[in-house]
Amino acid sequence: MSRFLVTGAAGFIGSNFVRHLLTTTDARVTVLDKLTYAGDRRTLDGLPDDRLTFVHGDICDAEVVDRLVAASDVVVHFAAESHNDNSLSEPWPFVETNIVGTYTLLEAVRRYDTRYHHISTDEVFGDLELDDPERFSEDTPYNPSSPYSSTKAGSDLLVRAWVRSFGVRATISNCSNNYGPFQHVEKFIPRQITNVLDGGRPKLYGQGRNVRDWIHVEDHSSAVLRIAERGEIGATYLIGADGEQNNRDVVELVLELMGRPRDAYDLVTDRAGHDLRYAIDSTRLRTELGWQPRFADFRAGLADTIDWYRANEGWWRGQKAATEAKYAAVGQA
Repeated sequence: MSRFLVTGAAGFIGSNFVRHLLTTTDARVTVLDKLTYAGDRRTLDGLPDDRLTFVHGDICDAEVVDRLVAASDVVVHFAAESHNDNSLSEPWPFVETNIVGTYTLLEAVRRYDTRYHHISTDEVFGDLELDDPERFSEDTPYNPSSPYSSTKAGSDLLVRAWVRSFGVRATISNCSNNYGPFQHVEKFIPRQITNVLDGGRPKLYGQGRNVRDWIHVEDHSSAVLRIAERGEIGATYLIGADGEQNNRDVVELVLELMGRPRDAYDLVTDRAGHDLRYAIDSTRLRTELGWQPRFADFRAGLADTIDWYRANEGWWRGQKAATEAKYAAVGQA
């Protein structure tokens, strides 16, 4: 698998995967990205030009997709509309990118019998009660609760149908919440970090009791590569690093690590349909494929992430004002 096509790799998780791929293998990589507001060409700066090709294009463009898939050994599909709040205010881009875009890729890999790995999310499973000892597994029924998670669930089901109906050589992974370098400041952890760096206060939805299962993006990247190389065709793998934290604890830890009082945050109105708890059981990935996370200590991973945002203000500064204006427009400034 020496020629990779990676969609959405000017975004947060995709760009980190490309960095991991070029660092740990001899692969050549083509990136296909539409460069929406969440994509930034600078996320790929400093990577070797002789092994990386960037194509500005849309995964819904069948002609572009066909040409790129024909020249690839494996497709890793990260491209997605992914921000829950945006899906509540404008669902159509999520349907177009997450459903139609995935269909377009599946038809191309079907034509050329190209290995395909599909990146999904734990949000397709809905949520768990805060006091529920269970975690999501590969057998958990889908129960999405937002336009974002429902379109990702739909894309997963398309992949499974193309495997069964047409013999497409595909795998799926559902990952817990990522954090780390190059994440857009609209997302929870970088928004809190950059608020503090700007002398402001973090914002918490509701009472901050909602729980997420955090994983450093580098660990997600290594897991995806392991699945692409060794995963069973037709299988789904859940990726998680046992990083359950409620939002209040995350914000207080950010404040502590940045030298601020742990209570220096504000509560804002909870968002509609806010899932209570996500938790991933990654036993299958670990036992069958031998994967283990490197950033098992959330505190250390968060400190590393804070250092990155502090050192790379030039990367995120242009996003910040527009992001905060959007939050202010819905009363969450």
